[in-house]
Amino acid sequence: MLALEFPGCTHLIEALDAAVRQDSTHAITDTLRHTLCTLIRDDSVRLPECVLEAYTDHYARREIYTSRELGYSVIAMTWGPGQGTSIHDHAGMWCVEGVWLGALEITQYELIENEAERFRFESRGSIQAGTGSAGSLIPPHEYHTIRNPSTDAVTVSLHIYRGSMTECSVFQPVGDGWYQRDRRKLSLDLTH
Repeated sequence: MLALEFPGCTHLIEALDAAVRQDSTHAITDTLRHTLCTLIRDDSVRLPECVLEAYTDHYARREIYTSRELGYSVIAMTWGPGQGTSIHDHAGMWCVEGVWLGALEITQYELIENEAERFRFESRGSIQAGTGSAGSLIPPHEYHTIRNPSTDAVTVSLHIYRGSMTECSVFQPVGDGWYQRDRRKLSLDLTH
């Protein structure tokens, strides 16, 4: 199902379809990472103009494409200056994330303790990902934060999920190094 038309969309979908047809999760995510890096640098693929429009009160999530046949979805996220997430998971789905424009700071976390619906995490380091870079998250190593470190520029990232990511767990600090889980429904922003 094509959510948006844009220059190079057929090429993008064909390349992603080929990557997702690999025979294992690691092969799929490795191939998708390389494919996404190539697509970002391909001048014939230009995402729709709407993905460049940031909101002031939240980062934007816009559906680019969903393949019901192959079971994956593509979401463009637009991050205004300083916008980011709390620690969150991907509801058990693998994901490949690529920076289409700008930069993102990504911090990975490891769940080290779970006690009576309280969670404790340990940072596994941060990276600054620039335009043209891509990474992957494979459960159980899916806990992370994402943030646009710029004070004045918009960042656009493309996220390919194994399925439609309509909800996830977000972890809010409750003190003394502990976090509480909040199951959150995810919505999509308008495309025009």
